[in-house]
Parts: sequence; C-alpha cells; structure tokens
Amino acid sequence: MPDDFVIARNPDGDSTLPYLLRIPLGERGVILKARDTWPRTAKIYCHRVDEWPDDVEVVERVPVRSCVRRGASIDLVLDRGRENRSQLVMTTVKGGRQAIFWQSARTTKQARPAGAIPRARASGLRDLEIVVDSHERYAYGFGDQQATTTKGALVAGDYGVLRDGALVATVERKSLADLASSLTSGKLKYQLADLAVVPRAAVVVEDRYSQVLTLEHVRPAVVLEALAECQVRWPQVPIHFCETRKLAQEWTYRFLAAAWVAAAEEDHGVATVTGLADAPVLAPAPATPAELRAWAALNGFTVSDRGRVPKAVAAAYEQARAARR
Repeated sequence: MPDDFVIARNPDGDSTLPYLLRIPLGERGVILKARDTWPRTAKIYCHRVDEWPDDVEVVERVPVRSCVRRGASIDLVLDRGRENRSQLVMTTVKGGRQAIFWQSARTTKQARPAGAIPRARASGLRDLEIVVDSHERYAYGFGDQQATTTKGALVAGDYGVLRDGALVATVERKSLADLASSLTSGKLKYQLADLAVVPRAAVVVEDRYSQVLTLEHVRPAVVLEALAECQVRWPQVPIHFCETRKLAQEWTYRFLAAAWVAAAEEDHGVATVTGLADAPVLAPAPATPAELRAWAALNGFTVSDRGRVPKAVAAAYEQARAARR
C-alpha cells in the first residue's frame, strides 16, 4: 500500500485536470485527476483514474499521518505544519454521474458563510406577493422571508412582482451549470432580451463567480467572455452571483421588494430617495416603450417587439395608470 500522499503532473496534455493525486487508501491507493494541488480558495473537482502511470513527473510527496474513509468521504491528514488537513467528498450530481470534491476547512467555511438570514421585512413591506413562473422547477418557497407565492405565467424570468396586473420586476434564476449551458448554447441571450423589456429585471446565479473556473465540460474562458458580452449588450439586466441557493433566494426577495416599492412611488410621483418624502409631488414620467410592451403582454394586447407602440395601447396604459392613482 502507498505510504505517502503524492501529487504528479497529468501526462494527458488534453485534460482540463492537470494534476494526479494518489491517496494512500487500500492496496493500490485512490488515484484521482485534479485541477490544483491543494484546495486553498475553493473546492477542487476531482475525477477517478484507474491506474497510476509508470513514468510521471512528481510535483510533491508528503508523508501521511492519517487517512481514513468515513462513509462517502475520506479524511486526509498530512505530516506537515501547514495545509495538512483536507477531505475528499464523493457525491452524485445530475444524471447519476459521480463527482468528487476536495476541500479543506477554509474552503468549506467559505462555501457556508457565517451568519443567519435576516428576517426583517424588505423595504418595509409586510407581505410581498411573488409570482412564480409555472414552468419553474424546484422553485424558491421564501419560507424565511415575509412573502407569499402564487403560480402564474410570466413573460420573462422565474420570479416576478405585479402592480395592478403589470409585471414591474422579475428575476431569472440560474444554477452554475445552467448558466454555462445557456451561455454556450446562446439561450441566455434570448432570455436577456425578454428580461430587458421588463422595467426592472436581473439574473441571480446560485454560486460564486470564482466557481466558473472549476467548470469541467466547457472552457472557463468561454463562459467568462460570454458573460462579459451579455453585460455589455444588456447593461440594464445585472447578473448577480450569490454563494448559495439560500442567499440567492434572499437576494431575489430583497430585489423584488425594492422594485415593487420603487414602482409604487413612481406611480404616485413620490421621490424614491429616503428623506425626500415631503418633496413636491410631480407628475409621473411617460411610460417607456419597454414598460408599454410589458404591460400590453400581460393585458391581452398584441404589440410587436420593434417599432412604435400603437397609440391605442399607450392610451389604454395611461387610462389604467390614472385609475390606480
């Protein structure tokens, strides 16, 4: 049985995982391909290898104090002063494929940030009603927030808020894998075009921006480049990265609440800056074409994606807005 923890360079130059790891467990040891030599800033994705190559360039060989299998994980303790404790966790991802992640205490803490989600209501709203798109799978429940949810068909996004039947804000939810897939396939560009029509819209990603660098089946540079292009083309639709699904849900709740309050203040001509509630009431600004198209789609009007919005639609919108005031 191997006695040391060994790191070597992967002789397969086409692999996206440039290192080989040999963990002293079992008769031949556990052999893995890995992206880096230690999980310093983030978890490292690893992949099983059947055989240790005969002639490899060894990068590092470290004596092992302890290597123990505990259920679906391997606890590894190296005989050195720093970077000596880590864990390899075996899990199953979508499609039934096995995935192995190498983590240290530091990267585990970063993945689970300290602190509880605040329960204070957003923007002073007692109970925000959020519409969840009927096609959304594994939807947020907003159980930790002061909000209720209803199912409905949204013209854009996965979560939205309405004001008098008009969609005033929406959020598109993405996992990191879904983000990469929609970017490389071009699907996200169509989604951003739809989101840009809504007065306030955003995309929330249930992971950190740095995790893009760990993607296995697509070059990270391709994803980063596509993200930059999307933000330049649709700057009115921010793409916000959150560390976890729970934080992404909280961010979505806060964003939608703030957007609903802003829409209400605009309808009544109230200044949106705190401390200016006593300012003179001004007439609301004319609706933009994007606002008119979003309102028309929700109220049964047929409007083309380009060109001028028909005067009849604009008149109906103004009449509905006047009735709300």
